[in-house]
Amino acid sequence: MTPSTPPLIKALMEVAPRYLPFADAATDQLPLGRLLRLSLFQVSVGMATVLLVGTLNRVMIVEMGVPAWLVAVMVSLPLVFAPFRVLIGFRSDTHKSVLGWRRVPYIWFGTLLQFAGLAVMPFALIVLAKDAGETTLLVGQAGAAVAFLLVGAGLHTTQTAGLALANDLAPEEARPRVVALLYVMLLLGMAGSALVFGALLEDFGNKRLIQVIQGAAAVTMILNVVALWKQEPRNKALTDPGRATPRFREAWATFTEGGHYGRLLVVVGLGTAAFTMQDILLEPYGGEVLGLSVAETTRLTTLLAGGTLVGFALAARWLSRGYNPYRLAAVGVLIGLVAFSCVIFSAPLMSPLLFRIGAVLIGTGAGLFVVGTLTAAMELADSDHGGLALGAWGGVQATATGVAVALGGAIRDGVSALVERGVLGEALQQQGPSVGYGVVYHIEVGLLFVTLIAVGPLVRSTRDRHTRAKKRFGMAEFPG
Repeated sequence: MTPSTPPLIKALMEVAPRYLPFADAATDQLPLGRLLRLSLFQVSVGMATVLLVGTLNRVMIVEMGVPAWLVAVMVSLPLVFAPFRVLIGFRSDTHKSVLGWRRVPYIWFGTLLQFAGLAVMPFALIVLAKDAGETTLLVGQAGAAVAFLLVGAGLHTTQTAGLALANDLAPEEARPRVVALLYVMLLLGMAGSALVFGALLEDFGNKRLIQVIQGAAAVTMILNVVALWKQEPRNKALTDPGRATPRFREAWATFTEGGHYGRLLVVVGLGTAAFTMQDILLEPYGGEVLGLSVAETTRLTTLLAGGTLVGFALAARWLSRGYNPYRLAAVGVLIGLVAFSCVIFSAPLMSPLLFRIGAVLIGTGAGLFVVGTLTAAMELADSDHGGLALGAWGGVQATATGVAVALGGAIRDGVSALVERGVLGEALQQQGPSVGYGVVYHIEVGLLFVTLIAVGPLVRSTRDRHTRAKKRFGMAEFPG
């Protein structure tokens, strides 16, 4: 410390690191200030995510009168690029450049794509909402589709390369904590952006829409430039245009040799789908089946978040004692089985309390599952394949989430329609709307059982390895 050090910083530096969130993610090679500055790219990704799937979702349907089916299509377009994250990660691993950068070009061009999509998006939406003939409608649809695609491609590219850069900069023992810290920053960016967008768009108008979305584009550019500044060291030997690089198929075969990472991705996909299929159904279930008020169903989000924090606390305790990450994920799946059983039985018992207990346990199980799989993925990654590993993990998780949420809503609507028409029999027709939700929750229970089967060999394969070294696992490990 120097005489010019601000008093707040002095006070924080005198506090034991174990009492400071994220302090255990910092290292001599990657100090906390530099790490937090790098994490700003996650804030921009969180902001874009909230804008696409939250704020604009509501604005387009309510204020602008765009049909719900068209909004659903537009919002789902960014997921088109999710499977390509593994290829983006591989290309950043093997990038050739005379400047000596591997990750910076991908983060920069991802930022440009985000900026371009957000810059044109408000005008496309205004044209889309105008009732001015078929030609104008087609122009608006095309413009909005391009804008959403650009933002989706940009955020997936930026996040994949940014996480890989953090993986490169952090020492091997700190990588899981560092990458997990970045996921916490993603959540903070989403929460803060939701509050800001909600306040700015309260007095809605086309001019205000343009200001807010283009303001988000400018903030994205600023945050990502600050995040990138002097982060990646230049290594011309590593990016020498003349050096031989493997093809994607060869690199993937080398990285997945032994089958552990491939099976881990299967586990991530199955488990993520199992926990997220009910994401858009939990609150409607409480209101339509159990008769909960709007305020009561809104509190379910708090219960889910509280359950997730419980899962993080348990993960911190167990991983610090050298707990197997695959076993941790399996425990999360088992808790999920209990959670969905509580939700299913809350309908025939008409028990809001059992339903709320189920919501808390869903958060707890999901938290343990994500922490376990993320830690396992990071342990299998190295500098040469960091982008490939994180791209595959993120791509599978994002794709599974999008597909599961869409299927969950479609299955619920389809089954409910059949029940109302009496196609499934009079007994189910008398059960009312709970049948559609129940089918989805039973499917999730089945997926969790399949996930347990898939994770079993991974638990056994690591049981006989060398004893895992005990390491701290604090708030920096909390993933999104």
